[in-house]
Amino acid sequence: MVSPNLECRMYESRYPQVDMAVMIQVKSIGEMCAYVSLLEYNNIEGMILLSELSRRRIRSINSLIKVGRTEPVMVLHVDEEKGYVNLSKRRVSEEDIQICEDRYNKSKLVHSIMRHVAETMEVDLEDLYIHVGWPLYRKYGHAFEAFKLIVTDPDSIINTLTREVKEIGADGQEVTKVVPAMSEEVKMSLIKDIRRRMTPQPLKIRADVEMKCFQFDGVLHIKAAMRKAEAAGSTECPVKIKLVAPPSYVLITQTLDKEQGISVLTKAIEACSEEIEIHKGKLTVKEKPRAVSEREDKLLAEQMAKLNMQNEEVGGDDDSEEEEDTGMGDIDLE
Repeated sequence: MVSPNLECRMYESRYPQVDMAVMIQVKSIGEMCAYVSLLEYNNIEGMILLSELSRRRIRSINSLIKVGRTEPVMVLHVDEEKGYVNLSKRRVSEEDIQICEDRYNKSKLVHSIMRHVAETMEVDLEDLYIHVGWPLYRKYGHAFEAFKLIVTDPDSIINTLTREVKEIGADGQEVTKVVPAMSEEVKMSLIKDIRRRMTPQPLKIRADVEMKCFQFDGVLHIKAAMRKAEAAGSTECPVKIKLVAPPSYVLITQTLDKEQGISVLTKAIEACSEEIEIHKGKLTVKEKPRAVSEREDKLLAEQMAKLNMQNEEVGGDDDSEEEEDTGMGDIDLE
């Protein structure tokens, strides 16, 4: 059995356009030029003259380009007959680099999904691109945008894709039929892979504040302010406020939309601040709302656990003359 072809360029065009930034990987460096492969175009060979490496005087080649490095460069000339591409590193701008990196990261994810489906279902990768990938690029600007829609509504995207097949009719004449672009098995495999790789994961948004109120019943006023903060949340973006150790608090929310999460926490801080200031208290923002990583979240949890242990040790000392309210974690706001 012949193995299916799993090598294919990412885009319908076999070669990039002149004045387009493309992602390359450096393969070797000679006396006059560097040889590279164009990662988005099935690793076709390209060349960068050493004079196109930098606008400044070159003191060290290795400081400008290294074998194995991946980076965006500008297309200067394309020879489709010889299958050769001349490139420049010095002519690519910061804006070009940003656009190229963004496009390449999306294309690389799409390509990874397409290749995995082709490999597991034993179908030709280029055929899959011809009937699925490239039509989605044409219709949506980038197949990545179509894949995002497939996560929630696959049929509306995939069922529009078709292919033509030629058959011999009952009268012996060749007829052309329009059929789905892929079999049901390949379709389900593609949907499964897209959902596994592209389903958005909730972001945790956090803000760190300090809140004080030295008025009579100050603790009650702080609790009221905390309730105001939590009331600023929504079903899609609920807000929780936790005490770390007086006067430090954290406001937390989880959402798929980073900007929405930051906006909701900002409003929660404003509501909390307005409430505590009514009672002559003060709220100071130590860290503005921002998305936090798992590592930052873990460090906060470890810090709170450590403080909790310290508080339990203090709380167990029966000889203490007065009990200091230094509890932390979730506060009973009822």
